[in-house]
Amino acid sequence: MSVIFNQPPAAGQPPRRWRRALAIATGSAVAASAAVGIAWTAAGASTQRVLTTSEITARTNPAVVDVVSTLGYQHASAAGTGVVLTSNGEVLTNNHVVDGATSIKVTDVGNGRTYRAMVVGYDRKDDIAVLRLRGASGLTTATIGDSSAVRTGEKVVGIGNAGGRGGRPSVATGKVTGLGQTITASDQAAGTSEQLTGVIRTNAGIEAGDSGGPLVNSYGQVIGIDTAASSSFHVQSGTSQTQSFAIPVSKALSVASEIEASKSSATVHIGATAFLGVELSPSPGFQGRPASAGVTLAGVVPGSPAASAGLAAGDQIASVGGRPVASSSDIQSALEAHHPGDAISISWLDPSGQSHTASVVLATGPAG
Repeated sequence: MSVIFNQPPAAGQPPRRWRRALAIATGSAVAASAAVGIAWTAAGASTQRVLTTSEITARTNPAVVDVVSTLGYQHASAAGTGVVLTSNGEVLTNNHVVDGATSIKVTDVGNGRTYRAMVVGYDRKDDIAVLRLRGASGLTTATIGDSSAVRTGEKVVGIGNAGGRGGRPSVATGKVTGLGQTITASDQAAGTSEQLTGVIRTNAGIEAGDSGGPLVNSYGQVIGIDTAASSSFHVQSGTSQTQSFAIPVSKALSVASEIEASKSSATVHIGATAFLGVELSPSPGFQGRPASAGVTLAGVVPGSPAASAGLAAGDQIASVGGRPVASSSDIQSALEAHHPGDAISISWLDPSGQSHTASVVLATGPAG
């Protein structure tokens, strides 16, 4: 991220964030189908035989990776999963798995080796990121299916890094319970939320840490990328029910193709993330000023561009790069089109109401 939310871990809790905590709002939507990227082709299922769960995992596990992100500025870490797309180490995962990462390590299940990874690019809106493993070769790649052919009621298997435990991938079985769903997924740890459309809903028991992992059909083909889950408890029956959601693989690969082709857009960011180095207060506005007046700073990162410009806790940023800002997402959007090394203007008010403007050169910041 280009900004830091002032949310330290709770006292007595280990500095680890397995995956976003999810609050799901669901609704129907038109089923979405995006063209599969030119680098990867979908396999047909008509001539394949139906596999058992053990056969599915035996076929898929070697193309799965465990992703561990160090969130240096948040003094935490996050664990997730990824899918190997190319033998030389291109990996597909969720953006929220690496969001805020200052370093990323990826362990390939197929060969047991651990690699350092860089973020090739990401799409925050569609929650997709592509990683490149340094020094990787000869990796087993995933078999890709046709997500437009998915039907309600068909068997699926979710494979991942449940609980961030690593080792042999976890397995969650279930059925497709809905198509073309719209969800709002909230990351309580980061204080952000996003709306995803056209996702696949299942009753497979996806857990924290499975994000970015493959949702596989009965033919051993990846048809989705697991991204969110929600569970509810029914008092009368004493049972719990899980709803899990996956991004259709065709949509995920369409985004991945744009990233691989270095096609940046309003939603796709290529390369390193620009960094301003501001810590944002959970409460906008200060001293009676409305939130629309700007975004209040809880602090700045020492040695960051913001610190060099003279910004400090209690200041209220009014504009970034000439764009007025009234929320953390406004700052994020203003920085999204920029890269490390770009010079932009920052305007702010100090606690006494004095106006300031400075030009800063953006640094390299956390991913996502």
